[in-house]
Amino acid sequence: MSYDARLQELGLVLPEVSPPLASYVPVMVAGDMAFVSGQLPFIDGKLVTGTLGKDVELDLAIAAARACGLMVLAQLRAALGSLDRVSHVVKLGGFVASTPDFTDQHRVANGASDLMAEVFGDAGRHARAAVGVPSLPLGAAVEVDAVIALKAS
Repeated sequence: MSYDARLQELGLVLPEVSPPLASYVPVMVAGDMAFVSGQLPFIDGKLVTGTLGKDVELDLAIAAARACGLMVLAQLRAALGSLDRVSHVVKLGGFVASTPDFTDQHRVANGASDLMAEVFGDAGRHARAAVGVPSLPLGAAVEVDAVIALKAS
């Protein structure tokens, strides 16, 4: 089954891609690798903002990381023409705006990691960093970037 078909089977609709907010490109393809710039979480068209450990609940943050993952997929499909060019997910970076005493960044990042496994199966298993940071662009609660290996074209 193709990955694009798998999205349909899961009932997942990718969001419209968002344009870059600064001087970068959303996806850079170099050889057989695609590097996806950090994506912010939009749920129902609204940016999820705030800080974990202060004013954002864990469940919302996990959903926000999943929304970032959906935007990663949307950016990939826009750049590649199809998710079927994906060989496997190599690495995700999860950045979580959090207070110094918040220590569940890994649980937040699971929102994006679990999505990759749902869509790509074993090819969605990846290395990952889950990092707490004091703030993110536009006050976002979460940001996710990705490194993706591509099939030979």
